[in-house]
Amino acid sequence: MARQNADEGEASARRGPSQQRSRERQERILEAASALIATKGSDALRMSEIAGIVGISMGSLYQYFPDRRAIIKTLAERYNAASRICIREAFENVHDQASLRAAYLDLFDLYYAIVLAEPVMRDIWSGMQADKQLMAVQLAESRLMGAELADAMKRVHHDADGMAIDVSAFLIWEMGEAAVRLAIGLERTAGDAVIEAFKRITVREVAP
Repeated sequence: MARQNADEGEASARRGPSQQRSRERQERILEAASALIATKGSDALRMSEIAGIVGISMGSLYQYFPDRRAIIKTLAERYNAASRICIREAFENVHDQASLRAAYLDLFDLYYAIVLAEPVMRDIWSGMQADKQLMAVQLAESRLMGAELADAMKRVHHDADGMAIDVSAFLIWEMGEAAVRLAIGLERTAGDAVIEAFKRITVREVAP
């Protein structure tokens, strides 16, 4: 029994560094892919180029990600997870029309600022739009984020049609992402004007 426990301890010790190296290599792969997307766009992302930057064989790369779709999906999921946290924090204290309006406008400004700071998000979105499977993932994420907005709206608009709110919130979120993608592709002043126009139009539906 003592020998078995010792063997298990040694195996666990060996797995620890191995797992750490694996995580570090995955991070390097994602960092390389993100840098390539930022400079060349998602359409130009090549597995061979990623492998060359990271310094691994194609076989090793495929052990982590079978294709470029898997890399784009993983990067998108990371940004989406961070976005969901921002949304929940923004709406958690909504209790009336004024707080809903303020939370929505502040959230949209924050989201725009995040994407301005990380323009690679636009190219990741573009890559997802060009792939049917990834587009389905992106739409499902928009529904989840839209549901957070819808929940906040329902807490304020007690007598409103819940289904109508669900549809409106989903549409606002999906169109909001499109508006941000458009805005960061324009000269800054023009982009800011697009964001202000979108907020002005949609806040009438969120908190009239």
